[in-house]
Amino acid sequence: MSSLSTSELRIDDAAHAVAKRRRGRLAQWHLWFILVVVLGPLVIYPLLRLLTLSVTDAHGFSLHAYTAFFGNPETSGVIGKTLGILFASATLASLLGVLLASMLFFKPFPGAKLVTRFLELFVAFPSFLVAFTLIFLYGSQGSVSIGLQRLFNLQHPPLDFLFGIGGVILAEVVFYAPFVVRPTLASFATLDTRLIEAASSLGANGRMVAFKVILPLAWPGIAAGTILCFLLTLNEFGILLVLGSAHLITLPTAIYSSATVDLDLSAAAAGAVVMLAMSLSLYALYRRINRRNGGRNGN
Repeated sequence: MSSLSTSELRIDDAAHAVAKRRRGRLAQWHLWFILVVVLGPLVIYPLLRLLTLSVTDAHGFSLHAYTAFFGNPETSGVIGKTLGILFASATLASLLGVLLASMLFFKPFPGAKLVTRFLELFVAFPSFLVAFTLIFLYGSQGSVSIGLQRLFNLQHPPLDFLFGIGGVILAEVVFYAPFVVRPTLASFATLDTRLIEAASSLGANGRMVAFKVILPLAWPGIAAGTILCFLLTLNEFGILLVLGSAHLITLPTAIYSSATVDLDLSAAAAGAVVMLAMSLSLYALYRRINRRNGGRNGN
């Protein structure tokens, strides 16, 4: 009886080992399928083609595209304008997102859940739709501008700021603030409310509780949402295309112009690689903070 049981156990172990190897081979085939059929033509090949195009010319390997890109006196102005809009928009959007999340979580009001659901739905809207909405409302011929003109008997519409830096920053703040709200709310949900109650019972006012208790504990989630906001704002193109004037040339629009107007694909590829490096740096920072936040929550 004992020998029979031992034989059955060995057979079961062998069957499990065979099934495990079969699952492993199937997983490898799935991985190769994803790499070859999905990631290959859609991600890997375009990136390799972009890199190749930026370091080659008619005579072979060349860094002329990068030397021309960084040697162009207008490049520093384009990058500076891009970074200026990025920091202004993402910073304001992050602050607004954190304030909205704080109000929705700590000071709930009737309809707060509906507002939260709307903000979650808002992130599914295309960015250019927000730009057009602002034009219809606050453009020189928008309903709000025309209403103010008629109300105060003005000769010209009082609002005329959308087609420029001001309009781009406003549209990006409106569009990307909800992207900060969700991770901030998720970070607030992990807080130990007993610590907040203890701080309040010890005489700490609202500002002290916010900056001494809530912010240090929720900071990893807030930082992750903020960096995600910076990453998405850096790669924004629709709002720039709709509201950016002819004088507002940023890195995305410069790349687009080089590729479609000037037909200089090498210069466009070099600019795209520079922008890709900036995006990957922000993404690496986002992933690092997310891993720290996950480890902290796991502990």
